[in-house]
Amino acid sequence: MVTKGGSLGTVAITGSGSGIGAATRELLESQSTNVIGIDIRNAEILADLGTSEGRKEAIASTLDMAGGKLDGLVTSAGVSVPFDPKLMLSINWFGTMELLEGLKGALAKGNENSYVVAVSSNSTTITPNIPDELVNSCLDRDETTAYTLLDALDNPESMAISYAASKLAVARYVRMNAPSKDWAGNGIRLNAICPGAIMTPLLESSMNDPIFGPAVEHLPIPVGDFGSPDLIAKWIAMMLSSAADFMCGSLVFVDGGSDALIRPKDWPQSFNI
Repeated sequence: MVTKGGSLGTVAITGSGSGIGAATRELLESQSTNVIGIDIRNAEILADLGTSEGRKEAIASTLDMAGGKLDGLVTSAGVSVPFDPKLMLSINWFGTMELLEGLKGALAKGNENSYVVAVSSNSTTITPNIPDELVNSCLDRDETTAYTLLDALDNPESMAISYAASKLAVARYVRMNAPSKDWAGNGIRLNAICPGAIMTPLLESSMNDPIFGPAVEHLPIPVGDFGSPDLIAKWIAMMLSSAADFMCGSLVFVDGGSDALIRPKDWPQSFNI
């Protein structure tokens, strides 16, 4: 929904305290959108999405502040390498999925269509050797198996795999659920944005790490430099507007061409019947 003056109504943003979430908040508020921020600090709702209790609190508080009705949701809360791989999976995947599920009813009550943008990553396609079993255990909501699989990996591999698998699970959730009666059938447009290397505090932390820093520095970006949070925020704002009325289950890559360079022929793929 876009109201007079450009407002998108009431939009909840996880991870609103920094990076892409903060940039999105600033842009939406400049358009008179009512933003409900969710983060561990600098937000209306203070919650740790790495815990089950924190996720439940975030959902309950959002529903209360929104009066049970939302026009939009952005799930941008997340962490990256270097970080504890189990906690990373908990924040990036379970912190996204449970918020999507818990706020779905409020989104269905939004005026006309409502819009959801899940923040995934281009790591879903440019990170090799992501175990399907790990991604499937996430989609099955089987934390025990997911953590066991991570335990079987060596650091720092487990960190890189945890990040990529969590973001791949988010992308697959969007593809699998967006066309359903629960989402599209209730007027909810569920899509995902897949940023590449965006200059946020998370990327700076990775760059300063002696193991992951060189990999980040050598990541091929055909257009040149790293992206900015402000640029991703503009895409998210568009995907929260009526411009996204015909979008459903789309994965929008905004990564400076890294995915296209590394895997130019891998997707889309044809299929036989």
